[in-house]
Amino acid sequence: METLVRSRLPPRARIVQAIWIIGYSVGTITHTLDLVLGGIDVYSSFPVPLRLFWVLLTVLDPLVVALILLRKRAGVMLGVGVIVLDVGINATVYATIGGLSLFGLQCQTVFGILILTTARPLSRWFSALRGR
Repeated sequence: METLVRSRLPPRARIVQAIWIIGYSVGTITHTLDLVLGGIDVYSSFPVPLRLFWVLLTVLDPLVVALILLRKRAGVMLGVGVIVLDVGINATVYATIGGLSLFGLQCQTVFGILILTTARPLSRWFSALRGR
């Protein structure tokens, strides 16, 4: 019986977990659609390092989703790193080069704030499931 209790997340934790999964799934779908519809050169008007980063998000975003589904603390750490880099890079691009949507950047920034404010509790909930 104790195993069943340990395997369950509190309702708030499940909501936070779902928000993370939905948000990173949106990122996965966005970057995948960009590549499917625009091909490998979809970001060709931007410098190569930016293009590589945005293509890499096609791998990193679903990896975050998988790790969060598996309730791994590594998913929390990776998710924080991805969103901090993504918002930072996109804000810099928006301010210096242009070519990005302000609305998209605003939505991403709000999601980033949500990730940063829920990362520690989510990590603790995942640790509690593992009995650490």
